Amino acid sequence: MPDPIQITRSVFIDPSEIEETFVRGAGPGGQNVNKVASAVQLRFDLVNSPGIPEPMKRRVATLAGSRLTKDGVIVITANSHRDQPLNRAEALERLVALLKAGAFVPKPRIATRPTLASKKRRLDAKTNRSGIKAGRGRPRVDD
Repeated sequence: MPDPIQITRSVFIDPSEIEETFVRGAGPGGQNVNKVASAVQLRFDLVNSPGIPEPMKRRVATLAGSRLTKDGVIVITANSHRDQPLNRAEALERLVALLKAGAFVPKPRIATRPTLASKKRRLDAKTNRSGIKAGRGRPRVDD
């Protein structure tokens, strides 16, 4: 049985959860491209994966975008190499990178108040800009 794939220190996925299908690639390969199924289509059922915590699943689903089906399956296609093992490795690498990116918990933003000095600088800049724009108009003729 193959070893589990490590995403983070505590999150692992079982290789049996990954389904690979091989299709004919549209990439480089010359005449060989019409005969050999060197492109890899990797499918990973994100929603039903027991090794991934629920908050991480939500973040990964957001990051996956159009690569996520309605059923919650991530589909990654790799066809940039002429060699099937290289395409398999690239597809798996891209899946692991996506899962690692989803494992990162973003730091919540803490709202802060602008300082008095920054408010003064902003208002001074607005006054200065207003004076520049007012100087562009036609000169007024006083009677």
